[in-house]
Amino acid sequence: MAVIDTREQAPLNLAPLRTVRGTLETGDYSILGLEHIVAVERKSLSDLVACVGRERERFERELQRLLAYPVRAMVVEAFWADLEGGAWRGEVRPAAVTGSVLSWIAAGIPVLLAGDRRRAALAVRGILWHAARHRLRELLAFANTLRTEEDDATQLGCPDRSACP
Repeated sequence: MAVIDTREQAPLNLAPLRTVRGTLETGDYSILGLEHIVAVERKSLSDLVACVGRERERFERELQRLLAYPVRAMVVEAFWADLEGGAWRGEVRPAAVTGSVLSWIAAGIPVLLAGDRRRAALAVRGILWHAARHRLRELLAFANTLRTEEDDATQLGCPDRSACP
């Protein structure tokens, strides 16, 4: 189940994933039970421009928190050409936006320029699904190692694994 942050003002449609609203420490989207592992930040073009301009200091702190997550990404509802074109009001130059995106990528934040809202929803849904699937495979592999140890203990004639040498 996907978690959508309560502060996310325009939540993406992640169907067929089921969703629940919750407060996330970092990011706009995560997976229930994996909120400390998975964080996805969504930005519209206007949000991104604001994060490069007047909200930069706050956003840089958020990116520092995002770096602590093993699975992290920023999904932007714009194409690279939109960033270069500078079709927004304000004093933020296109070079500042593209430079910031490249800097964030170099710092370890995967930035996916999805193009539009529909594609951003597909990207976020895919990231969450693959992250959950990867985690499930890790847990199943770990469970198999436990099962093997229990089988070994039984073969040694130890009914209780803790009693085995």
